[in-house]
Amino acid sequence: MLKINKANQFYGESHTLWDLSLEIKPAKCTCIMGRNGVGKTTLTKVIMGLLPIKSGVILYEGDDISKLGSDKRAGLGIGYVPQGREIFSNLSVKENLEIGLLGNRNNLRKVPDKIYELFPVLKEMLKRKGGDLSGGQQQQLAIARALCLEPKLLILDEPSEGIQPNIVQQIGGVIDYLTKEEKLTVVLVEQKLPFARKHGDEFYIIERGKTVANGEIAALSDSLIKQFLSV
Repeated sequence: MLKINKANQFYGESHTLWDLSLEIKPAKCTCIMGRNGVGKTTLTKVIMGLLPIKSGVILYEGDDISKLGSDKRAGLGIGYVPQGREIFSNLSVKENLEIGLLGNRNNLRKVPDKIYELFPVLKEMLKRKGGDLSGGQQQQLAIARALCLEPKLLILDEPSEGIQPNIVQQIGGVIDYLTKEEKLTVVLVEQKLPFARKHGDEFYIIERGKTVANGEIAALSDSLIKQFLSV
């Protein structure tokens, strides 16, 4: 589905990704893990086309998308939910969802009923402003908006961060449904080990801008956690 080969990225003089390589398998949830500041969010922005790479190649469904902008990548079926959600707080829930439709790769003009089946609370709040929602509801809205693109690959950056446990559980259920039933591919940046282990299929650990370990989620051993994830 997605392959990155020896990607290098810089913030000014700071070298943030160092020859980073990984492969995201289709219809799986791949967890991107690592301590704070190691390059996880940078990686998601590179995949989405929000940050350029200095060198390396990004292949999506076999095609080189390294030079494409984020709008082109969205049109190819890559959806993105950033850390912090970034919904439009002054727009209604309905308007936020309709903005998601603008990039729909199938030219869909109506929010799919499936969105409200996955997130029923949003149907009850269509007229409410995004800024009036709780943090968990805003996260649900951000994911729903990305799903309005009808993506084939969905990037979720810390979707459980600062969210009440019942909504974290619901978001986990949505991830499971999307990968197992809809055969969607999910890239999940996640700090919470129980959440990653429960909903992830594969993992990559990043350290100082490089991938240092990867495998099936069952291979995420205590020694790897102690070496690369413990604070």
